[in-house]
Amino acid sequence: MKKDLEHKPYIPAEKITPEFTVTSVISGIILAVVFGAANAYLGLRVGLTVSASIPAAVISMGVMRGLLKRDSILESNMVQTIGSAGESIAAGAIFTIPALFLWAKEGAAPYPDLWEIFLIALCGGLLGVAFMIPLRNALIVKEHGVLPYPEGTACAEVLLAGEKGGKGAGSVFSGMGIAALIKLITDGFRIVSGAITVPVKALKTHFSVEIYPALLGVGYICGAKISSYMFAGGLLGWFVLIPAIVIFGGDTVLYPGTVPISQMYETGGAAAIWSSYIRYMGAGAVAAGGIISLVRSLPLIFSAFGASVKGLGSKAGSSRTDRNLDIRVTAVIAVFVILLLWLYPGIPISLAGTVFIVIFGFFFATVSSRMTGLVGSSNNPVSGMTIATLLVCTLLLKLSGETGSRGMTAAIAVGSVICIIASVAGDTSQDLKTGYILGATPVRQQIGELIGIFSAAAAIGGVMLLLDSAWGFGSEELAAPQATLMKMIVEGVMEGTLPWALVFMGVFIALSVEILGIPVLPVAIGLYLPLELTAAIMIGGLVRLAAESRRKASSSGILFCSGLIAGEGLAGILLALLAVFGISERIDLSESFGLGAVGTIILLLAVIFFILRAAAKEDMTNEKADNSR
Repeated sequence: MKKDLEHKPYIPAEKITPEFTVTSVISGIILAVVFGAANAYLGLRVGLTVSASIPAAVISMGVMRGLLKRDSILESNMVQTIGSAGESIAAGAIFTIPALFLWAKEGAAPYPDLWEIFLIALCGGLLGVAFMIPLRNALIVKEHGVLPYPEGTACAEVLLAGEKGGKGAGSVFSGMGIAALIKLITDGFRIVSGAITVPVKALKTHFSVEIYPALLGVGYICGAKISSYMFAGGLLGWFVLIPAIVIFGGDTVLYPGTVPISQMYETGGAAAIWSSYIRYMGAGAVAAGGIISLVRSLPLIFSAFGASVKGLGSKAGSSRTDRNLDIRVTAVIAVFVILLLWLYPGIPISLAGTVFIVIFGFFFATVSSRMTGLVGSSNNPVSGMTIATLLVCTLLLKLSGETGSRGMTAAIAVGSVICIIASVAGDTSQDLKTGYILGATPVRQQIGELIGIFSAAAAIGGVMLLLDSAWGFGSEELAAPQATLMKMIVEGVMEGTLPWALVFMGVFIALSVEILGIPVLPVAIGLYLPLELTAAIMIGGLVRLAAESRRKASSSGILFCSGLIAGEGLAGILLALLAVFGISERIDLSESFGLGAVGTIILLLAVIFFILRAAAKEDMTNEKADNSR
């Protein structure tokens, strides 16, 4: 609490600067639509999305300060707040809604229309913001200094670097340039692979690490301790569970696998075992970790609600930087959306489904907000939360009599809304963290989030219909891997073939970790995510540890890593746009100039070197300052 009381935002509460302006709103809406479209394509193609908060901050800073010559940092922050909403809507929608298209192609359900997609996306987005607003004081203010919110903090650093100029800006923009170049080399020109993989035949697995700068940057910002928890979950999955399944599985055929485990391993390797089995364990661990996290947070959550209720009808004396959207307005929005989901016939959600949305939606909004505080939005396993939701929701719908195609579409619709709620809540938390550091007005940011949600929801339906008509979901161009998995889970529950044993293994792994006194969520996230991601984050954490062995503070390193996250995000969005317009294949140089594993290792070492050099710059500056005294 002492740290919270001592927090001083960059713009003091008593100072009024331009923030919620016509220019910032229009610029933010444009970015929301662009980021939403780009991430929809990227997610449907590879199953991942790019966090848009930092790229939106960089673009807003360039447009507002460079092009329009406006000097308000809060106005630039408003642009990124609205703009990043597009990514969060896309991330939630593309993980689930394409399952409805896949069933339609099989003749099991009607095709979703533009209005249905818009309403599902809009309702999920509005509830995500509404559920997050009462939690702001508990998660952003009271736990400032406890939950790092790496991307929210990095976003603030980017905007502050543009405000102050000088050494800080140089660290940020050099990081951006290096990360963008590496992203183009790996995923654009494909001269170098984005991952290093080493087979471990004795254990029937492999060790893999991605070299993308953003992952190392996230690990650096999170620090060695949190990174190590995630890495431990990855080691458990890839060096304990996968070897055990392969060695002891033999000729066993275990759903969702359709062939013997030995054959699955021979044809697909350890990755096939992870995709078919470990992810279910990870989903169970994430669900259990989320429940534990919610129980632990209940006193803080109740105190936050109590403070909001006490403030009803009285704004006198409240600080500008502490003013949230009136809780009565928030309640009206939530009630309206809930009634719309229940009563509108175009959305296949019954009263029971609406109840599920309220319960699971608030639960996962809280969990998502805390998880983004730990590992950032890019590594927030929203799909894992959705899996856990679908497991319970589909089973309850089946028990209540909603079976067949009607029950499956209802489950996916409920899962879609909850997935979007979790995604939007996480993004909103990052934006509010950025605003808390900068001294933004929370109520204005929250209104900006609602505007961004509406704009992105209006665009996402058209984008999905266009992409499906061009290539078709489930095709080689648009595999829609997450939505395909969600479809399989719902069908598995309805048909009674879901491997509940795997899910409960994950639950008991989480309970064991909790008994040992280790934070559950980072370990569960590490179990759910591919090893190459957690290994890269671990390397970033170790680099932070090495840098801090010389000095307690490492702000130059954090600024540089903020630039790495921003640069890769911008390059990722550029590559997504190039793919949409069919240009990506023309710049593929893998056959002519491929450098193989050696080039990949060199790039990884180069990223580590650049981070250490950026951190060392501060050390040299401090030493010169000490010598001059």
